[in-house]
Amino acid sequence: MAGLTLTSLGGAGTVTGSKHLLQGGGRTVLVDCGLFQGIKNLREANWRPLPIAADSIDAVIVTHGHLDHVGYLPRLVREGFTGRIYATPATRAVAEIILRDSAHIQQRDADFANQRKSSRHHPALPLYDVDDVEATLPLFQTRPPHVPFTPLPGVDVVYRGAGHILGAATATITWDESPGAPGGRQTTVAFTGDLGRYDDPLMFDPEPVRRADVLVTESTYGDRLRQATSPLDELERIVTGTIGRGGTVLIPAFAVGRTQTILYYLWQLLRQGRIAPVPIYVDSPMAINAGELLRHFPDQHRLDPALTEQLFAIADYTRDPEASKEISADRSPKIVLSASGMATGGRILHHLAAFAADPRTSIVLAGYQSVGTRGRSLADGARFLKLYGEWVPINARIEDLHMFSAHADGDELIRWMRGFTHAPERSFIVHGEPAAAEALRHRMHRELGWQATVSVPNQVYAL
Repeated sequence: MAGLTLTSLGGAGTVTGSKHLLQGGGRTVLVDCGLFQGIKNLREANWRPLPIAADSIDAVIVTHGHLDHVGYLPRLVREGFTGRIYATPATRAVAEIILRDSAHIQQRDADFANQRKSSRHHPALPLYDVDDVEATLPLFQTRPPHVPFTPLPGVDVVYRGAGHILGAATATITWDESPGAPGGRQTTVAFTGDLGRYDDPLMFDPEPVRRADVLVTESTYGDRLRQATSPLDELERIVTGTIGRGGTVLIPAFAVGRTQTILYYLWQLLRQGRIAPVPIYVDSPMAINAGELLRHFPDQHRLDPALTEQLFAIADYTRDPEASKEISADRSPKIVLSASGMATGGRILHHLAAFAADPRTSIVLAGYQSVGTRGRSLADGARFLKLYGEWVPINARIEDLHMFSAHADGDELIRWMRGFTHAPERSFIVHGEPAAAEALRHRMHRELGWQATVSVPNQVYAL
């Protein structure tokens, strides 16, 4: 197909596995390279070869460091990719934490399957390992926001702040279809990555993109509006009620961003005397490492250094696995933040096994829960949850608080789009379940007058 094309190899029809391919003029760029998560057929998609050879991809442009945007990079490198991976400095730091943890989980799950002989593959193998991560990290090239860079001849990129998490950026890519030739056609494609919220207590507002020929937008919460109630009020209600009945507040929290935001709200409640002091545990080595990045990148968030230190001082931080088990064994009132945020793995699982059957417990779902995850099962009212091969009854109170999500809701997505001075000629909707993507498409047409296409996986669109 002649000219510039867009193909979504992931992150279309689902909120995971973001991989968006731009091709034209003999150049190939992948925007994000994420891991599929959730239901089995999505996870199995990680094992299927991409429809394009890894060594034919010239460069990867990363919008931010969450697993569903960077988690496939080591596999891409294992399959032969040798190009450069571009990211903001903070995103590169986040990605290193995420990828090391992911490799550890891949290896642990493979070892567990081999011990239990629970895999149809003999032996079960990890999707990638630590060596693949070590081969991936040197390929990163960091570029600051607002400073244009040229990863390939005729391809210019500008990052702008997207809010969401530390280092997250939108990527505006200007593609010259005939670089070096006079009068060649240029097409500008803006990728939202994941847009953050306005007036977030930690992250800055997402910055506008004023003009692009093509927009590729996420739609995670395209069909939802944030609850109008205050996060402080809701957290106060949950903590006070749970501690009052002698229970544990258990919060599956994404290690990067969400854990730090919830700590901020807990710090506010303690400072205002609205909750009684109780032990607060951050039981996630990855969350601890991610929290350290707030100190390393003070210009990337709203907190001043003194406030950052006060925030960290309210909790105990657990790296040691034995100390983590002691938290699960302790039946006294407390607050536990532990990864993963969708309860797909990590230390949160043994805390759920310990506390989910206790009616005094509150389980706080603090963000988006993908289809097929334990977190989604809890949000949908599951009465039992399978943990370590056993079915655990769910007697705990489930609190599903979308207000803690780091994703823009439907109103905020439209608000960000209103920042364009000229409407894009074409818009593509990605990174959302079908209902959310379709709802956003209707709103874009009704409120902005824009025609948008909900991207179909692996379909090639001429731009």
